[in-house]
Amino acid sequence: MICNRNYLAFNKVRAYSLKLYIKSMKAMYFLSIAFSWVLFAGSCAESSSQHINMTETKIPAGLKTDTATFGTGCFWCTEAIFQELKGVLKVTSGYSGGTVPSPSYEDVCTGTTGHAECLQIIYDPSVISFDELLEVFWESHDPTSLNRQGNDVGTQYRSVIFYHDAEQMKKAEHYKEQLNKSGAYDKPIVTEITAFTKFYPAEDYHQHYYDNHGSQPYCTFVIRPKVEKFEKVFKDKLKTTK
Repeated sequence: MICNRNYLAFNKVRAYSLKLYIKSMKAMYFLSIAFSWVLFAGSCAESSSQHINMTETKIPAGLKTDTATFGTGCFWCTEAIFQELKGVLKVTSGYSGGTVPSPSYEDVCTGTTGHAECLQIIYDPSVISFDELLEVFWESHDPTSLNRQGNDVGTQYRSVIFYHDAEQMKKAEHYKEQLNKSGAYDKPIVTEITAFTKFYPAEDYHQHYYDNHGSQPYCTFVIRPKVEKFEKVFKDKLKTTK
């Protein structure tokens, strides 16, 4: 009987411990779900009433400008980077490279329109060159990741350069080849280099997202580290020293 009582007592302790373990696992699960929802809500919340902080440089009449169009994954992340560069006059988030005219964000998110989230950059070539923009392009995302940047997965997040003329195409292909040869990356660069056709600006709530929503979880945990790293590497190219 003593052995039986000890056995029963042991089973009770084991059962109680198991209950505590299950409760703790459930708590951790629901906390992870809640945290994921906060990040999702922060990254996807849309509000037409949000104030758009237009921080572009006013383009003087008659100034000779040029255009670059890059896809580097989520446009929220790299828009915040390119708009800090000296010589960059305007950065617009939008969609390019697809077959559906005037797509919405929801259309592009399906991954069936062929579009990539991208940036159209208007710049002063007397201040910053296409070569310098390419340097930032390669450094600001992972060009070896096929149809993915971090947790953003799909063809809409592909690495892509939409060239506007033969010179841009030549430079993009040259740098891609040289980077592959140099072994700068552990894997081959998969960046698509293709002719620019049409750019569709994204909805207003996407423009200057980091400027307007810097305190949101997605901006704090995803965008800010990228911006801070960029500011250290390209300190001499910034509009203002931070």
